[in-house]
Amino acid sequence: MNTLSVRKLEKTDTEALLTFEIRNREWFESQIDARAPSFYSLQGVTDHIECYLSGFATGTWHPFVIEDAIEGIVGRANLKDINSPKGCAEVGYRVDQRFCGQGLATLALKHLIQEAQTHWNLTQLVAHVYKNNIGSRKVLERCGFLIEHESWIDNTKDECRLILSI
Repeated sequence: MNTLSVRKLEKTDTEALLTFEIRNREWFESQIDARAPSFYSLQGVTDHIECYLSGFATGTWHPFVIEDAIEGIVGRANLKDINSPKGCAEVGYRVDQRFCGQGLATLALKHLIQEAQTHWNLTQLVAHVYKNNIGSRKVLERCGFLIEHESWIDNTKDECRLILSI
């Protein structure tokens, strides 16, 4: 694996992000909710980035990309629904299928935890994961997230909620 870095999403990431999302669309849709078809265009990704950066400016989002020195964007990670007064946010991440099993999701999640503490002074992070997404659940648990018992035993739900107190 080449040198990896995690950095804030930028307006200049449109083409690279579109490439990443298209390349992994089928894989992501098998693991998480599908995006609208209109997302998969330069305008769709431009609008998406502008929305996320606007959320960063207002303190409700902190979007990141994971870059490989040669491959470009190979992952994404976000703090979302940041609620500074309550000290909480939700985490989300996605990793290029070709890079799964190489520690990128763990790297991304540890970065989110660090940013939640140092940049936002948060005390709790929440994650939602589909029950069949075992890899993501293992990453969350490896980073200290605990399954919220009530959400796991509800057999009518397809996802469970995990929480990390920081």
